[in-house]
Amino acid sequence: MSDTKGRVFLRGITSETYGLKEFRRRQLDAPRVRDDSVVVDDAKVAHSGDSHESRTWWRIGPGDDPFLTQSLQVHFVELPPRTSNHGHGHQNEAAFFILEGAGYEIHDDQRYDWEKDDLVIVHTDSIHRHFNPYDETARCLIFKAKSMWMYLGLLQQGRSGPVDDEERFGPRMDWSQLWTPDVEKRRKVVKSADTHWESTPLGKVRVMSRPGDDVRTFSVDASVLEIPAGSRSGKRWHMADEVLYVRSGSGYSLHWEVAAELSEKYYARIAHEPTRHEFKPGDTLYVPQNTVAQHFAADGEPLTFVSAQNRLFKELGYNSTVFLENAPEYDGPAGARS
Repeated sequence: MSDTKGRVFLRGITSETYGLKEFRRRQLDAPRVRDDSVVVDDAKVAHSGDSHESRTWWRIGPGDDPFLTQSLQVHFVELPPRTSNHGHGHQNEAAFFILEGAGYEIHDDQRYDWEKDDLVIVHTDSIHRHFNPYDETARCLIFKAKSMWMYLGLLQQGRSGPVDDEERFGPRMDWSQLWTPDVEKRRKVVKSADTHWESTPLGKVRVMSRPGDDVRTFSVDASVLEIPAGSRSGKRWHMADEVLYVRSGSGYSLHWEVAAELSEKYYARIAHEPTRHEFKPGDTLYVPQNTVAQHFAADGEPLTFVSAQNRLFKELGYNSTVFLENAPEYDGPAGARS
């Protein structure tokens, strides 16, 4: 855990030179695989969600040391049987992948039920609370792009209650007037049964959220990737960084650093030798921005990842993935882009 007092919501970047090579080098040198021994934030400082029964702990966040990323934050929520957490609200979205159990949400006074393998969206500006009324523990994996909202000044959050200095303000108005029209019609819960497996250059993929679908998220793209035992994924290059949670299986990931050669234009120079990163079930694997990566499943059982990326990269003009090698099971053309 960082020695910084208070919770870090947004990390600054400073340098004595215009180039930021040293910042990127420190980021690339940080260990990319984290397991249950890593709790970078136990939600005891500047958090509003936990009750006496629920538990929240963070795996990746902007205050981490060593630092990986703040384009995605990763934490877990655990609800023992017949418990709930505190109701609270924040302007940023959150995407919950249900690892175990079942339960329901109350978002803006509406109920949304969920179960294992669902993806649940806490929408922008939602007052929300998580409930487990059943006899089994519920455990959720949460992906957030919270720092993105903080950078833009969208930081009005906290537990339910009246505004300070209430006499200074007029009557209540409907906050949702500012939302994208018809956004309330989008899905808040993506059921596993409503998705399907796709054969892609990366491998066998089940998409949970992506641009252009009817899921109520604007910040996180999520999917499930399955690699047969003893096989490998495609070898792909894209600009967005990525967090992959190892749901089952084990193996390793090879990462090739990409350097920027600034000449008459930008050129990419891919390292000859990759770094190797071993993982096991329950680990999170981090793939840095602008990295070539390929994942390998050990013999014995299939390797299953839950993957998340910050969608903002696509909106900034980096909406392509280049495949330098396809997954063996894919029979499409080589050198594909998606």
